[in-house]
Amino acid sequence: MQYFLILGRRHGPCRRLDGSQYASPHASVSDSVRFERSANTAVGVKVVSPYHTSALSPTLGIVVRRGVHTVQVREERAYPFVHVDVFTDHMFGGNYLAVFPDAEGLSAAEMQSIAGEMNLSETVFVLPPSRPDCAASLRIFTPTAELPFAGHPTIGTSWVLASVGVVPKGLRTFQLEEGVGPISITIDDGAAIWMKHPSASFGPPILDRHGVALALGLAESDLLEGAPIVVGSTGVPFLYVPLRDRSIVDSAALDVPALERCGVEPSAQGVFVFAPDANGARVYSRMFAPHTLGIAEDPATGGASGPLGAYLVRNALIPGEGDVALVSEQGTKMGRQSFVHIRMQVSNREATGIEIGGTVVPVLEGVLRL
Repeated sequence: MQYFLILGRRHGPCRRLDGSQYASPHASVSDSVRFERSANTAVGVKVVSPYHTSALSPTLGIVVRRGVHTVQVREERAYPFVHVDVFTDHMFGGNYLAVFPDAEGLSAAEMQSIAGEMNLSETVFVLPPSRPDCAASLRIFTPTAELPFAGHPTIGTSWVLASVGVVPKGLRTFQLEEGVGPISITIDDGAAIWMKHPSASFGPPILDRHGVALALGLAESDLLEGAPIVVGSTGVPFLYVPLRDRSIVDSAALDVPALERCGVEPSAQGVFVFAPDANGARVYSRMFAPHTLGIAEDPATGGASGPLGAYLVRNALIPGEGDVALVSEQGTKMGRQSFVHIRMQVSNREATGIEIGGTVVPVLEGVLRL
């Protein structure tokens, strides 16, 4: 894009010591400088010129020369974003999330760079859906990778879209398009947001229990006896490691090279350690993914909580048939206590209709300028 600037001198001619006049090579900008912008251009442009420049504004340099000149100007792109905390009822708890409600115009490389700059567990970029049955399409990035599906980004983004009007006020059910397909969302009367998980699947048990325990800085006796170590997934695979109690969960520390020597399926994106309460109504959890997702520890992992519910049912670690509900407490060790609610239908130790839910709290709003 080009802008035409009318440039001239505001002051009189310069004089030499002998009294003769000459034209200043650094004449000032006239009062009638004009330039145009398109309607969607944000304030702030860059002038590219080989000539001397002076600042007309903090973001605009003007070539100071007489006459009419053409200068090259770079448009600035502005992208508003919202920061929310998910799976909590108060600010500075739960899992943090950045959402860009209108990310059209950003490339995948730019999205990844922005997610790295945000340095949150995930950052979501909202785009128009390609499916008519979905309200929006989501692209979800960790600081180092894109995910096809994730829980707390879906819950948090649903809240943002309802708040800004992308989802019409009063609409209680809708779908969002993600890498695994449409994800069903429900907003209940108590303001909790629920998302439905795809069906859960599990791999064979990891046989090197001693090695996995060592990779977590634990003894094999710290593992929950009779409960297998497996990779499970409803879209993003995690390694599930059951432990005896919450104090052992808190003492776990991941040694990535040691874990890689245990024959764990390479596709596992994170290590999810947990200990179920005796009554089966609550599970105490932590999740590590520094080696795959750039997340040292995640305050709340919705994508792992759906398979967690199915795992507990399959291995008879929680009782019940029919409608079963429980809560996964996560993030407490790192000062970001989160409560991920899980509900499902259970029959013969198989879970169907898995949903996870929680509440969302707004924290701040901002604008990213590129």
